[in-house]
Amino acid sequence: MKTKYLIIGNSAAAIGGVQGIRKVDKRSKIVLVADEPYSTYSRPLISYWLEGRVDREHMVYRNPDFYRQYGVDTMLGTKVTAIDPAAHSVTTDDGKTITYEQLLIATGSNPFVPPIEGKEKAKNAFTFTTFDDAQGVKKALKPDAKVVIMGGGLIGLKAAEALIDQVASLTIVDLADRVMPSVLDAEVAQVMQQHLTDLGMELRLKTSIKSVNSMSVTLSDGAKLPYDILIFAVGTRPNQALAETAGIACERGILTNTSQLTSAADIYAAGDCTQSHDISADVNRNIAILPNAFMQGETAGINMAGGEAVFDKAFPINSMGVKGFYMLTAGSTEGQPQIVKTPDGIRKFYIAGDTLKGYMILGECQRAGIYTDLIRQQTRLSTVDWDSLAKAPKLAAFDVSVRKADLAQAH
Repeated sequence: MKTKYLIIGNSAAAIGGVQGIRKVDKRSKIVLVADEPYSTYSRPLISYWLEGRVDREHMVYRNPDFYRQYGVDTMLGTKVTAIDPAAHSVTTDDGKTITYEQLLIATGSNPFVPPIEGKEKAKNAFTFTTFDDAQGVKKALKPDAKVVIMGGGLIGLKAAEALIDQVASLTIVDLADRVMPSVLDAEVAQVMQQHLTDLGMELRLKTSIKSVNSMSVTLSDGAKLPYDILIFAVGTRPNQALAETAGIACERGILTNTSQLTSAADIYAAGDCTQSHDISADVNRNIAILPNAFMQGETAGINMAGGEAVFDKAFPINSMGVKGFYMLTAGSTEGQPQIVKTPDGIRKFYIAGDTLKGYMILGECQRAGIYTDLIRQQTRLSTVDWDSLAKAPKLAAFDVSVRKADLAQAH
């Protein structure tokens, strides 16, 4: 099979790639190959589906007619097993060879499960990053179930939110001294932890699962916890194996330039499988978030089709709610912290020199996109009424000329 554009993957980065290509090239053939058999869906919604807040129809990331509208030939439920950059071809698990002129690798990330004695034989044990994972948990779900979740990060807490009202007990186990250690500091995490315990969740922090036995786990502190459902939600790692095997440069993710081009000619990469330059901390890192994935994919698609686009505004943004209590974080913890207590939570800003580098917000998050845009544009705080902004994000704190520009769209 021959195609001008080949995309491996079917989530945000892949969809961005399709839309980017079609901004420049309306007609040439696009083939999309993905190992999951489903039309593109929003992975963050798997917890809402498990909770019963959305049905399968409303999990879609794009309407099922998207592929026809954008002229995409799909090969869903098909896995790419190898890339040959020299031959400009890939091989699939059903023995097919597809040649391409331009390739986009959008393979996302894989759940990471640390080595644990007995985990391979564990019953009712799941990860929690795909719709298949959520379906597996749902099949095992009973009102009297005891749930143990290994991992107190974003994935673990979304699984916990979905299950807490449907089971008899729920325990979160994490080696860190706080929940969401990668995005919250100890002070802010304490506010979230209080909310979780108020919901009835038990937190076992500064410990880990040492072994999995017959429907129970043994913790590193010697305690034993019975379970009916065990969820591994320790985190994810970039799915870069295809690229690495093909000789494409990788570190903590596939390396690309600001056009999303890899070290191999005519091969681009986007999304959670890549490494980006975090402008808020001035470091290179894997940033596995959906908005970046789509923008990287769109950038890649435009360039694959002969256009010109650059993605150079990457930084981490995380948002979630747990039973009506919301969290939004962005950027890094570079600089000096500034704390603002609010009636329903806390805001913590990190300022270096004259710029906002990052923030953590628990509670009211409306219009917080204004803070995000300050980071993205690296706006000098001396040009705005920062004291007013820190208390409440509002456009009145900006000069009138700025209000008429792109910040007006940030809320």
